[in-house]
Amino acid sequence: MDDNSLRGFKGTPAPAAAIAKDAADGLERSCTTVTEDRLRILGGSAGLEHIEAAFRGDGFSPHRHDTYGIGVTLSGVQTFQYRGSRRASLPGNIIVLHPDELHDGAAGTESGLSYRMIYVAPEKIADALGRRGALPFVADPVVDDPGFRRGLAEAIVQLDEIPSELAVSAVVAMIADGLKLHCDDRGGPATQGVSAGIAACRDFLAAHCTREVRSSELEAIAGLDGYTIARQFRRAFGTSPHRYLVMRRLDFARSLLREREGLAQVALAAGFADQAHFTRHFKQAYGMTPGRWQALISTAW
Repeated sequence: MDDNSLRGFKGTPAPAAAIAKDAADGLERSCTTVTEDRLRILGGSAGLEHIEAAFRGDGFSPHRHDTYGIGVTLSGVQTFQYRGSRRASLPGNIIVLHPDELHDGAAGTESGLSYRMIYVAPEKIADALGRRGALPFVADPVVDDPGFRRGLAEAIVQLDEIPSELAVSAVVAMIADGLKLHCDDRGGPATQGVSAGIAACRDFLAAHCTREVRSSELEAIAGLDGYTIARQFRRAFGTSPHRYLVMRRLDFARSLLREREGLAQVALAAGFADQAHFTRHFKQAYGMTPGRWQALISTAW
């Protein structure tokens, strides 16, 4: 297989057809040896992020994020603890992780592993499915589906550059359809539409993420009591209002880390009490400290 593959590339992205062919052929780069831990934050947009990572040994400690994580193992054996079991994904397998589900990540062999992952906000999945029924829950987090894999291969090409709004919509729709195809309908919470008040609460939390938001503020916005807001918010967005606020705060913090800002300054700018508070929340969300994350993204590919 040539270097124009899903494993990652420098310079001009590989043609969609070539990558789709690699996906169809299995994406095998199982003999590739990872010599250095690396992490790349690639193209994305609000509610959708795309990364490429390569690790030896333990990559991430147990953590959880408020998005769906849809990935493809590119080389090596990708192992992770998820919903009480140790799982393993081989090159070409699709990984499906659900919002707020605790998981870790490690290389299953000494040669290390590489993979790509697309993170999608659950509200985007719900929108793409017309908010009918439940948020799709795929019981088996390791999926072998050549059609879904080809769709992800094409999506990765589009997300390597700044995608258009139309491209993002197509990527989210493809992922939503793939999740629905493999989902266990007994899974996630019912999503029967998001009221204007709950949507306004989400927007308010995102706009004011660097400060503490009081329950009374959300109650005034939604016209509901705090308990009802909490229940409806989780049904709509897969997480609690507080965790949504913290995750948006961490999104802002990561944008500052990419600009090589110091950890103490980032912690205060993002609204955390101090660096220790920031580090604790960062590790809970991403499975590593902010210092390690900042060091990994600066490593050349």
